[in-house]
Amino acid sequence: MTAGAPVAVPAPPVIRVDGLTRRFGDVTAVDALSFNVAGGELFGLVGPDGAGKTTTLRMLAGVLRPTAGDAILGDVSVARDPEGVKHEIAYMSQRFGLYADLTVLENLDFYADLYLVPKRERAARLERLFHFSNLAPFKDRLAGKLSGGMKQKLGLSCALIHQPKILLLDEPTFGVDPISRRDLWLIVHDMVAQGVTVVVSTAYMDEAERFDRVALLFEGRLLAVESPQALQDALGGEVLVVQVEPARAARDLLRRHPRVKRAALFGDKLHVTVASAADDAPLVEQALRDAGLVPGSIAAEPPSMEDVFIERMTEAA
Repeated sequence: MTAGAPVAVPAPPVIRVDGLTRRFGDVTAVDALSFNVAGGELFGLVGPDGAGKTTTLRMLAGVLRPTAGDAILGDVSVARDPEGVKHEIAYMSQRFGLYADLTVLENLDFYADLYLVPKRERAARLERLFHFSNLAPFKDRLAGKLSGGMKQKLGLSCALIHQPKILLLDEPTFGVDPISRRDLWLIVHDMVAQGVTVVVSTAYMDEAERFDRVALLFEGRLLAVESPQALQDALGGEVLVVQVEPARAARDLLRRHPRVKRAALFGDKLHVTVASAADDAPLVEQALRDAGLVPGSIAAEPPSMEDVFIERMTEAA
């Protein structure tokens, strides 16, 4: 380190989760989660359907009381004061409450009233929201007539009208077209650049690499909390992407191969984890050919977040 250079100090946590648990009868939907989220961080809750992502966000938003444990947002406890939490946050659920018979502008005005945004500040806020949502040309269109992606952008704009310190987003890009998906992420990154703390849930593993850190969830349990790069670096081994038919038979064969650590289906391809791609690719190819399975291609690729998740999930099973 250069003499006199400033030392980077991690931002203090604005969200502290300690043993957060939610049960529905005999079902434990969220099982003793503990993690912190720093101020200005883009944090991801990543996992498949049923992992507990939505239940976790609903507890953080003060919508659902925890069965046990607590989460502190700012200085407010979700267990003791769930209503107080709502003053610190904006929460956009999977089915955000837009009013189909109101226009885009009327929806924004309604939420501005709901959040008690001063009249003198509304014009500037609306201009800014229209600027990065690209909704200005549609301000007089009924919300019910918008596309799915435009509805998501309007929902996000409504959630941001009161300039929250913490933004909670539940699968905001689910079912959204690629262009709107890109636009939504641009809005989110803009919020983070302005110091807003953002927690986003997603089942899309390719989106996980966007986050500063991720919490990997599976069946309500926390598998890991770390940066995507650190998780990928810790996977161990290298990944071969193998195009071969039938893929399931090839997977079952390679799982028994002494040089293969893992073999998993990714669509119509296999991701095969080995110690060394250069050394082991010829052995993998030969094993397939000996079994009458001729690979179309074998290529080394960096491990993806999906590779990481499958590995962590396998270890937890």
